[in-house]
Amino acid sequence: MVVVTPTTNIRTEKIRALDLPIIDLSADRSEVSKLIVKSCEDFGFFKVINHGVPLDIINKMEDESFGFFAKPGPDKQRAGPANPFGYGSKNIGFNGDIGEVEYLLLNTNPLSISHLSKSISTDPSKFSRAVSGYVESVRGLACEILELMAEGLWVPDTSVFSRLIRAVDSDSLLRFNHYPPLDRDTQPSSFHHHHHHHQSSNNNRIGFGEHSDPQMLTILRSNDVGGLQISLEDGVWVPVTPDPTAFCVNVGDVLQAMTNGRFVSVRHRAMANSYKPRMSMAYFGAPPLHALIACTPELVSPQKPYPYRPFTWGEYKKATYSLRLGDSRLNLFRV
Repeated sequence: MVVVTPTTNIRTEKIRALDLPIIDLSADRSEVSKLIVKSCEDFGFFKVINHGVPLDIINKMEDESFGFFAKPGPDKQRAGPANPFGYGSKNIGFNGDIGEVEYLLLNTNPLSISHLSKSISTDPSKFSRAVSGYVESVRGLACEILELMAEGLWVPDTSVFSRLIRAVDSDSLLRFNHYPPLDRDTQPSSFHHHHHHHQSSNNNRIGFGEHSDPQMLTILRSNDVGGLQISLEDGVWVPVTPDPTAFCVNVGDVLQAMTNGRFVSVRHRAMANSYKPRMSMAYFGAPPLHALIACTPELVSPQKPYPYRPFTWGEYKKATYSLRLGDSRLNLFRV
């Protein structure tokens, strides 16, 4: 799928307003785990509040990333080109996908962080500390959510998912996406007067094209500017209301496989139609490269056999890198 979608396609799309689940993690544990399972089955997506990630850790990370993106182009280029880690602009991946976005992609391994920090920041140890503090906190949140999922699915081994991203050699990533604002001067003046509240229907600037996340679980935080949309059926997009007090959580392909399809890896995209810059920070929880991806036996039955051949995260990741952003990957691993 080509990500720069022709205007005609965008015109035939429907935007549907829908209240997506907001889960309070401080509520009763068994209730929370039920709500998480239902949200993952229905949407593959939910928001969490009272998530326990300290605000100062979020703010430090946000300040560092906004500081980086505010630098002049040549300074940012020193941290690039992304291969896959480092700074990238407009090009997403290696197969021709482009979008109105600039980004910084980091491996969450502490050595990798401190190495890259040297080309990212004039105060590398400050940047490194901000990233490590943030990664530690959101990894903890991801593990808690994965354990709540296992409890809600009645899987006896409740660390069956979380231990994969807790592993020392987990292949988890941290990605900062910066969507530059629309230039007011490029729009006819009538646009401001008549259509200001219809920005998204008049504009179809794609920041990050339609895709699902290949990893297990994504924990996303963005500033108060909208842009994220999830797709629940072909051609229907549900805008996600920005909420800086919440984290957005979505299921990735690996978790869909490990739950035998009970959880859906949600397709989503980011539009770049705002007059204010949007920035998102996404933690992608992934297993170690050598980890074998298999379904928990409790979720397989003669009525619902497991449809995939055994594969490692390394194999799956390699397939992901060989495809376009919007391509479906799990089908390649069907028996």
